[in-house]
Amino acid sequence: MADPASSHAPPEGATGVLAFADGTIVWGKGFGATGSAVGEVCFNTSMTGYQEVMTDPSYAAQIVTFTFPHIGNVGVNEEDIESSVESAVGCVTREEVTEPSNFRSTGTFTDWMKRNGKIGLSGVDTRALTRRIRLQGAPNAVIAHEPSGKFDIPALIKRAKEWPGLEGMDLAKLVSRKKNEDWEGGVWTLGHGYARSPHDDRPHVVAMDFGSKNNIFRNLVKAGAKVTVVPAETPLDKILSLEPDGVFLSNGPGDPAATAEYAVPTIQGLLERDIPIFGICLGHQMLAIAAGAKTAKMFQGHRGANHPVQRVGGSWGETEGLVEITSMNHGFAVDNATLPDTLEETHVSLFDGSNCGVAVKGKKAFGVQYHPEASPGPQDSFYLFEKFVGMLG
Repeated sequence: MADPASSHAPPEGATGVLAFADGTIVWGKGFGATGSAVGEVCFNTSMTGYQEVMTDPSYAAQIVTFTFPHIGNVGVNEEDIESSVESAVGCVTREEVTEPSNFRSTGTFTDWMKRNGKIGLSGVDTRALTRRIRLQGAPNAVIAHEPSGKFDIPALIKRAKEWPGLEGMDLAKLVSRKKNEDWEGGVWTLGHGYARSPHDDRPHVVAMDFGSKNNIFRNLVKAGAKVTVVPAETPLDKILSLEPDGVFLSNGPGDPAATAEYAVPTIQGLLERDIPIFGICLGHQMLAIAAGAKTAKMFQGHRGANHPVQRVGGSWGETEGLVEITSMNHGFAVDNATLPDTLEETHVSLFDGSNCGVAVKGKKAFGVQYHPEASPGPQDSFYLFEKFVGMLG
């Protein structure tokens, strides 16, 4: 990793660069789309699921550093896309992308990145970059790809410096659906593809879309619900007019305190009416804020498919203390020091003790900071979908 005081001249063969706000320059080989994009640099520890990661709206305005070195080696397909809206602007990899070797592949990761306007940078010491993020926090940077290898480095550094960062940024509006959608389709299985949603008299879940992953809705269907997805800014009266048996609060990007300005009054109205609520990631944070807690920007965030979470809080019976291996993607968290008496902490991270779950006392309302839909990730936490649907009667 280049020192800020070092020369800006690219090494031989370099066609891509990562320019940090502090002037640090990281060179490599560009792939995917050409041009440049600005965002927060984070790291993800998943060994599989790079396509799901790159299409997760929670990564909007972020540049993902993959700690696993072989990214792109199984190609891409149309079945593993989590969303078609804006998501990660680019990624950083250790090894160059090779030709795919997987029977499900329908194309190369390089071509897919190019078609979707995402910039890749390979040949980077991702261990060093990850260590920098762990020690110094998630930095702002510009990722750029130009086949000629010619870059205006001072201009890229200036752009990174001037980018305001994710704190105070409401990105949910950017990635949310613009109109209501009756969700179709269940979970995917090999040889069968996606299941069809049964059109029977199932409990009705209205899902507020803050930047949702599609597999969440598929798992709600699998657990026994029918789902209507609505935009993030849908007011309380419009949600109530859909006659929900329960309301789901989705994951999403950006600062939860910013999104809370319009989402929290709606959630508080739902709590007052004793409507069951389940929140994931940003939705979990929205629920906690609605009940009186606060959120804070994390130093490095949690992103990957190997995060241990323990059940706490005294309401789990025989499963109290059980540890789930979970998939996570968040740079903000509920500050467990601010939890009011109305909230019970139900899950904590075994990495750093941060809050990973709450339940509203006296209400059928709970949320978790991780992703039980497992795309990518383990499937330890599917029980949460069953728990929620079981509340709906």
